[in-house]
Amino acid sequence: MQTSKAAVHVAVGVIRDQQGNILIARRPKHVHQGGLWEFPGGKVEAGETVAQALRRELREEVGVEVAAAQPLIQVRHDYGDILVQLDVFDIINYSGVVSACEGQALRWVAPYRLREFSFPAANFTIIKAAQLPGYYAILEGNSFAEVLENCRTMLASGVSLLQFRVKSLPVAEVPQALVAVLKMCKQQRVALLLNSDLSLSLSGADGLHLSSRALMNSTERPQTLGWVAASCHNLAELKHAEKLGVDFAVLAPVKPTATHPHAVPLGWEGLTVLLQQVNLPVYALGGLGKKDFQAAIHAGAQGVAGISAFLEAGHHCPA
Repeated sequence: MQTSKAAVHVAVGVIRDQQGNILIARRPKHVHQGGLWEFPGGKVEAGETVAQALRRELREEVGVEVAAAQPLIQVRHDYGDILVQLDVFDIINYSGVVSACEGQALRWVAPYRLREFSFPAANFTIIKAAQLPGYYAILEGNSFAEVLENCRTMLASGVSLLQFRVKSLPVAEVPQALVAVLKMCKQQRVALLLNSDLSLSLSGADGLHLSSRALMNSTERPQTLGWVAASCHNLAELKHAEKLGVDFAVLAPVKPTATHPHAVPLGWEGLTVLLQQVNLPVYALGGLGKKDFQAAIHAGAQGVAGISAFLEAGHHCPA
């Protein structure tokens, strides 16, 4: 007779200091996954909401009072002996002084160094999400001058993650445009990913963005030291991206778009249904603006991706 596995629901907080370092804690050796590092949090008790559990756990564990938090990612993982669901939140504002209330080891770690620590397997997706911003801009343009102008506008809006897509640009102008865009991104410490369909050298770039065609033609993660992202439109593509071990994906279209009028939009509910079936940071794309950020993260997305959304005047992307 089979015994059903224990299922544990956990509320987790990603706490950052003023320099952007992230707080991690070492698990006691006698507990499940003991001795490994983790993000602070704990079990959601009977009768508690996830938000209540988050506040209680962070108060009891590291001595802070959560004033504001927003969803970061939801992770489901099967350890073989136990099933866990992690509801992870970015702690936007808190009071109190961080302290080891349970005698545990604590560390403040720069986001890019998180991979140097040993975490339970369920935390790997959190590490990726914690390193990514809420916005992912996609650079296009019909001419060299337009590409540069669009890039300047996007960077001025506070974008920190950019895809060099430029599929509308004449092929002969692409290398020159890349050199100029790379220079601007380096000056402003913006991560630049190159679209795989451009067949460009990754030298100087921060990663590769796989088109959906390139994604489905891949049998393993591309051998690059930087970020690897992928474009997805359905569950099969999302699952393949997850299997390959890409760092994040974009999923489209969420709303109707003029560029793809015949594509059936997912809507926020459809987006949520798909995202609940993968452990992967995913940006919502298609017919969205920066104003849709809150709707996107509450639907389970990492944030918003787009082209024209980042060419609008006004709203500045938060860090």
